[in-house]
Amino acid sequence: MVRAIILVKSPKKLIAARLRKVSSVMDSFPTSGQFDAVAIIEVEELGKIKDIATQIQKISGVERTETMVEVQ
Repeated sequence: MVRAIILVKSPKKLIAARLRKVSSVMDSFPTSGQFDAVAIIEVEELGKIKDIATQIQKISGVERTETMVEVQ
């Protein structure tokens, strides 16, 4: 399994709840600071992370994302 954190910038107040509906998102919660929400994802292969990030970027109101992959 590969885990990653996707930081999401969005002025929408309920963006964290929308993120939870995306497949492979294990958890999501609002944050303070430069980004408005975090999505924690878990996928079978590294290449799938891009697919999930693309799905998140297509959510209405998402302005940008930044992805950090867990390193073991």
